[in-house]
Amino acid sequence: MKLRKRGYVGTTSTVMSQREKDNAILAREAAAEGFVLLKNEAQTLPLKPGTKIGLYGAGAVRTIKGGTGSGDVNNRYNVNIYDGLKNAGYEITSVEWLEGYDRGYLAARESWKAEIFRKLTEECNGNFFEAYSTTPFSMPAGAAIDEAAAKKDGAEIAMYVLARIAGENADRRDEAGDYYITEEERAQIAALCEAYEKVILVVNTGGLIDLAFTDEFPNITAVLQFVQAGQEGGNALADVISGKVTPSGKLVDSWALDYMDYPNAAYFSHKSGDVYREEYREGIYVGYRYFDTFDVPVRYSFGYGLSYTEFDLKVTGISKQISAQGKPTLSVSVDVINTGAAYSGKEVVQVYVSCPQGKLPKEFRRLAAFGKTKLLAPGETQSLTLSMDLYQLASYSEEQAAWLLETGTYGIWVGNALSTAALCGTFVLDETKVLVQCEHICPLKESLEELQPDKAKLEEKQTAWLRKAEERKLPKVQISAKELPTETVVYEKLQDQYPGRAGEIVDQLSTEELIALAIGDPAKDQGASALGSAGQTVPGAAAETVTVAEKAPYYVASIVLADGPAGLRLRSEYQVREDGSIDGGDFLDGFENGYFAEPKESKGIVYHQYCTAIPVGTLLAQSWNLELMHTLGRMIAGEMNEFEVTLWLAPGMNIHRNPLCGRNFEYYSEDPLLAGSMAAAMTQGVQSIPGCGTTIKHFACNNQEDNRMGSDSILSERTLREIYLKGFETAIRSAQPMAMMTSYNLINGVHAANNYDICTKAARDEWGFAGAIMTDWTTTTDSTAGECTAAGCMKAGNDMVMPGDMRDHASIRQALKDGTLDIRELKRCVYHTIKIILQSNQYEDVKS
Repeated sequence: MKLRKRGYVGTTSTVMSQREKDNAILAREAAAEGFVLLKNEAQTLPLKPGTKIGLYGAGAVRTIKGGTGSGDVNNRYNVNIYDGLKNAGYEITSVEWLEGYDRGYLAARESWKAEIFRKLTEECNGNFFEAYSTTPFSMPAGAAIDEAAAKKDGAEIAMYVLARIAGENADRRDEAGDYYITEEERAQIAALCEAYEKVILVVNTGGLIDLAFTDEFPNITAVLQFVQAGQEGGNALADVISGKVTPSGKLVDSWALDYMDYPNAAYFSHKSGDVYREEYREGIYVGYRYFDTFDVPVRYSFGYGLSYTEFDLKVTGISKQISAQGKPTLSVSVDVINTGAAYSGKEVVQVYVSCPQGKLPKEFRRLAAFGKTKLLAPGETQSLTLSMDLYQLASYSEEQAAWLLETGTYGIWVGNALSTAALCGTFVLDETKVLVQCEHICPLKESLEELQPDKAKLEEKQTAWLRKAEERKLPKVQISAKELPTETVVYEKLQDQYPGRAGEIVDQLSTEELIALAIGDPAKDQGASALGSAGQTVPGAAAETVTVAEKAPYYVASIVLADGPAGLRLRSEYQVREDGSIDGGDFLDGFENGYFAEPKESKGIVYHQYCTAIPVGTLLAQSWNLELMHTLGRMIAGEMNEFEVTLWLAPGMNIHRNPLCGRNFEYYSEDPLLAGSMAAAMTQGVQSIPGCGTTIKHFACNNQEDNRMGSDSILSERTLREIYLKGFETAIRSAQPMAMMTSYNLINGVHAANNYDICTKAARDEWGFAGAIMTDWTTTTDSTAGECTAAGCMKAGNDMVMPGDMRDHASIRQALKDGTLDIRELKRCVYHTIKIILQSNQYEDVKS
């Protein structure tokens, strides 16, 4: 195998490349596809270009493109909502207010910056990331709105952009200025509702917020969920506002009427008063599984979203097929008709299943399949066939340590949202069947009282839909348990040798070389690792693997890892000195596009590395469009190749357990099937380009940010498997990501990075994961609860300790010496790493 010759990545030209232009178009399309129209009364939208608009709110000129932290992207430009509307031909009547807001924003940012540097020296012992993440920036509301002037500006409609910042290492608060609006914001909205006939509310936030205030203002006739839309957000919004694009996004979370309606509202993260223990008392009843099962009303249901046109869904058939693997699957065929007269549009068809309430209590309905149509013209019809793997309907029995389908009748519901889904058929399983026989993992070490539904009420609901199915003579499919095979998991033992070229290399490496290959390259860290900006070969990359085996006879390349998931996170520029060495600056140069860094003199030739800032994970998932995700993945892989990056540290796919999680914006949904399917599609797109790979993260139960390195997620095995591991399982079985990243937290007392049960038993033995597993950055050196060691990672099957620290070398060396680590365990991990490196884009002859 011949290694690629490395050169300086990026370009010395300041001119926007064709790649940047093409990718910007795709980023704009992706954003528009994910916006969710929540409300549209009095024919408010769409608005004809040229219309006068009174534009206000923090996000109008300072539109938030994405979250803070390692998921940020140092891109060339951002189109805010103000500029996007102007570009589309709208006349903005509130320019004076917007200009005043911008001046106030800049002043507030400078005060915030000064406070961070004060804390850095006085409270945080020089730890910038601690000072930064514990000092969140709150968007100023801006000046009061001159109601009298607004009434005279000639506009009949106003737009208010409500904005919130969120980021890693800190959860949100159910307080004014975060989950709730402030009094200043309320006063501004009240003034707009007095001055204008109609008000459009645009929600530019990383997570859900309380919308109860909209009930007070009937003039708010349209509400649009913008989330954080990347660099082209302003143009994308104008596309939807104008009707150039018909909104087709659907919610990926249930939007509660009140924060306290969420089942874990009172004890999530800091709300419990103890951020070291996180009890998952709600069990499997997360998101819509709770609201739908317990009949708690919501403001907007899971899967909800309006359009400018209307669609009719007609179920044309429910059938059973036998897959290529010999397993029966169910298919639902649906005709989708655009019944509107004016607008083309896309629709999302969602299939939910009610499982029988047998020995195991279950949620009332769960998402089982979905699909999105092409753009349908008025009167046009498209037929979709949505298939369900029956394994998706299985429940985990802790008593039997098995996934099983219980006997009884299963109801099939179809609609364009959970709230509109109608019963359209059933299937009957003649007897209970074990689908997968496995072993227990991650046992609870203490008692935990989980939320349980009222069995009698659930049975009453089940009886009601069963009666309806009989009365309407809905289609019924019979499935025999004998048709369903049982898989018995074989848990692998330690091997003495491994196959292929990677196995040959492992056998020849010395112990010191094995240790080096199990750790990221410490020489590339330079103290920047906590910010995911340690690389030097590619400045601003998160880390690199070592070069210890790069020469003959091994030819094991060093590969580069870059942060995500809203695009590649690299330095926007770096310098090459006269002697050819790279000056990548310090970590502040790559943080928030260098906002915190001091200006530096030019020391050589400047290279630019502008990457594309795509919408955040939640907005992408709101598209419900797997084809779009695949296309975005290929786009990202193109940039990876251009900048010589092998592993993209994305997608993030943890469950939206509670709306206050500070990092929800990076993740997809409250539903594991949707999250896993989106991650699989993104992975398939990236990995369709030979040598490029994704790193699905954070494995697992990383559902809060406060004390994320010391929090212990305490939950039942069933909850762990059905909710928090299921998305990862779906992504692995469907797409085989090249890598996976473990999370900082503990799971029932064991650090995820040192957890054999999830890294090896679940991921490898049960799901067949064939890639490499890595730690999150500084897990082993900065953990704050319990002991998480590099040697423990090797025992668990966590293959790479990142980003690289000589203390990790010492940990493995000592464990080998005292016998607590078997050399075969170390070799197993290095084998997995070498195996993916040999597939990387660092070889001239790499093939898909």
